[in-house]
Amino acid sequence: MKDHNKSIRRGDINVGLQEIVRVSERHITSLLDMAHRCFHRTGIPSFLRTPFKCRRQWVSSFLLDNEPFNNYEEHRKKMQNFSVPEYFNFARDVVDFWGSDRSPKCGSSPALWWIDDQGHEKKFNFQQISSLSKRLANVFVNHCGLKKGDTLIVILPRIPEWWIIYIAAIRAGIIVSSGTTQLRPKDIELRLKSSGANCIITDSSSVQNVEKVIGNCAGVQSKIYIGQKSDTLPGWKNYKELMDKSTEEFETINSRSDEPMTLYFTSGTTGAPKMAEHTHGSLGFGHFVTARYMLDVFHNDVVWNISDTGWAKAGYSSLFATWLRGACVFAHQTNRFDAREFLEILDRNQAINVFCVPPTALRLIVKENLSKYTHLHKVKCLSAGEPVNPELLEEWQEGTRGGHVYEAYGQSETVFLCGTYPCIKIKPGSMGKPAPGIDLEIVDEEGNILPNNVEGNVGLRVKPHRPVGLFTKYVDDEKRTQSVYQGDFYMTGDKAVRDEDGYFWFVGRADDIILTAGYRIGPFEVESALIEHPAVLESAVVSSPDQVRGEVVKAFVIRTEKYKTRDEGELRKELQEHVKSITAPYKYPRKIDFVEELPKTVSGKIRRVELRNREWGRE
Repeated sequence: MKDHNKSIRRGDINVGLQEIVRVSERHITSLLDMAHRCFHRTGIPSFLRTPFKCRRQWVSSFLLDNEPFNNYEEHRKKMQNFSVPEYFNFARDVVDFWGSDRSPKCGSSPALWWIDDQGHEKKFNFQQISSLSKRLANVFVNHCGLKKGDTLIVILPRIPEWWIIYIAAIRAGIIVSSGTTQLRPKDIELRLKSSGANCIITDSSSVQNVEKVIGNCAGVQSKIYIGQKSDTLPGWKNYKELMDKSTEEFETINSRSDEPMTLYFTSGTTGAPKMAEHTHGSLGFGHFVTARYMLDVFHNDVVWNISDTGWAKAGYSSLFATWLRGACVFAHQTNRFDAREFLEILDRNQAINVFCVPPTALRLIVKENLSKYTHLHKVKCLSAGEPVNPELLEEWQEGTRGGHVYEAYGQSETVFLCGTYPCIKIKPGSMGKPAPGIDLEIVDEEGNILPNNVEGNVGLRVKPHRPVGLFTKYVDDEKRTQSVYQGDFYMTGDKAVRDEDGYFWFVGRADDIILTAGYRIGPFEVESALIEHPAVLESAVVSSPDQVRGEVVKAFVIRTEKYKTRDEGELRKELQEHVKSITAPYKYPRKIDFVEELPKTVSGKIRRVELRNREWGRE
């Protein structure tokens, strides 16, 4: 057992096998020269249309491309012709590369650095991840009878096996879908049935919930349990025993980029969660955009993303994007969120230089005394999942003495789409600008492009060329799939405004917009005003029925500790006057309820739809 409290400096991570091998300047120059010859600075080279041919040139073109991202417009031009190769497998083309002697650190690059609350620590380099995933791929094929195109559901906390399972499944051509340990039995049954799952992997956190419904899921032919070797569960295979029997001899499938790789279950406003299907190309390769422009990392960087493994954001920053660039994933397994503990982990382990955290958690973090942590201003803080209030940006910057929060916008159906970057001016409250390689517009309901400063739908252009990183379909739901396309655009379902400088400003989900007395009000602008008051820890704004106005603005507010004893009537009036002083008076919440918690998705997003349905009697 190692003490994870030990301070580790960036660039000095010992992965336990060998010292980091530093590649010579001459070798790097040779590789980069080769990259530029193949890449031609116009996008993916034509040789990628042929499987395996010039594989090493491809690797040097993309995985080793380290041109500084310091000119937004230049990178927009560079990525105009970005497209997907015909054949691609993330396990072979990315993990195996970084684990080979062809990589800058000859396979010793740290890939996964894991700790938990009990002081345990484990480290894996890419060579180890490659080896373990081959052993597990053999388990899937030879011990579980799984084959290319079968589906695997994995429900695990943040433990190292989650990463190995994902890479092994990709290596074997098995479609993988991850669920959070917060899933209840009915949620698990829905996922097993709707995905047609052939195998499920879990541990003690969810095995009892799985057992309650597995009898209703006839398609599941294998159940794998992660625990001690001594653990025996009737009908379950023991992960460690299977791995001990397996070998590393495995031939990775030559997957086409358009073949399915992953399913994400994403919540809709009505009905059961939708199954968004991604391919080897759309995620495994498409997250190059995320890696290059959202994270902007390379093989000396360490990324800590606090997202649960059941959320698509884990795929963004805890797996695909980080490993595409040979960077190290830092993972902390905990069953609770403790803002102070998270800050202390960052302070102790100063090798971590990218920190991905949703606004909900960041609001709690900035309430701590940030000034006592001297390293935070060097950490690139990224926030995604919901809009970031301007006040939150300011609090982080002041508390860290100059640190910045960069906003990232994307969906389960896409890769990184839009954000703020160090190389552009940050406009507080703005979503930033579209990522290089991404063509975003503000369009009307028919897909017609709207002028600047006019509210509309955020649309991703899909014609004449389909963008890299877009999902293929909602499985078994052609009607819903077709409904998200209008004209030449995929409609994200979000409303925004683009200003004259090309910055996007989030208004709200299309179904969250409040229409009252002829005014259109986005919940985010009201929530942004509320959060500036010291009494408000968190809030959610929805429409509420009104006999005169049709509907009015209603806010559900979680109070800070200091204000919990204040008279509710007085505080309600104070908050209303506060909002009127911050934004247009017609936007103020005419109704305010004080609550102890807000309904949220497993990924931490506020479920306004649940509050709205409650208000309108649609529960």
